[in-house]
Amino acid sequence: QVRLVESGGGLVQAGGSLRLSCVASGSSFSIETMAWYRRVPGKQRDLVAALPSGGSPNYSDSVKGRFTISRDNAKNTVFLQMNSLKPEDTAVYYCHVVIKPYYRDSTYNFWGQGTQVTVSS
Repeated sequence: QVRLVESGGGLVQAGGSLRLSCVASGSSFSIETMAWYRRVPGKQRDLVAALPSGGSPNYSDSVKGRFTISRDNAKNTVFLQMNSLKPEDTAVYYCHVVIKPYYRDSTYNFWGQGTQVTVSS
């Protein structure tokens, strides 16, 4: 079992910055991909940024150049640095990981509980 704990959300004015963190706890697995999604009420959850292990990040067009995803593999932590925030970035942000247990040749998905980001105009 993997538990994800997110932090760093809050209220910020347009043009400001926030940094989200997500720590994955558990044992006997490797983390393949770490990512951030977001959901606006009434809409589906959309990918914001993803970072595969040993790979390059990919971003949604709406956040390219403003958001940066990074990870600390030693601490099983993924970050999302959000700069130049806009009111349309307001959403609940979810951490997502894909893990592979050491003892099984398959992958599993886990989600965090979500953290609210509100950008005021």
